[in-house]
Amino acid sequence: MAIHLQTAGRKGVSPTMNVTPLVDVVLVLLIIFMVVTPLLSKKFWIHTPKQEKKEVEKEEIAHDPDPPLVLRVAADKTVSVNGVQIAPADLSDRLRHMFAAREDHILFFDADDATPYGFSVEVMDKAREGGAVTIATLTAALQAPQNP
Repeated sequence: MAIHLQTAGRKGVSPTMNVTPLVDVVLVLLIIFMVVTPLLSKKFWIHTPKQEKKEVEKEEIAHDPDPPLVLRVAADKTVSVNGVQIAPADLSDRLRHMFAAREDHILFFDADDATPYGFSVEVMDKAREGGAVTIATLTAALQAPQNP
């Protein structure tokens, strides 16, 4: 900002705008954009590793030694894991033993539509205490693998 001193008539300082620094900055930005713009249109190649696909035989799929754990809650408040009925009080201990023998701690949860919501949440809390890291809710029944 430049200052212009007037001695005739008025006494004081009157500010005037100095545009020289503004023009300097704009010219520098113009030069930068002129240099960078041709670089934006350059192409470069990316070499990604080849994807290795392993074909799985049907025998490997049919004989799953570790079926997923499915926790079902019926309308009459009975709890079962993979078809075996368990008392709700013993659920966390039983699941802790089941997860000790497995690498994954994934539990599929299926509740009947007539099951009270509060009871379903209590069962999921007990499953979490039993070591379930991921609790996935089932929207459709799991299909058993079919043998050819």
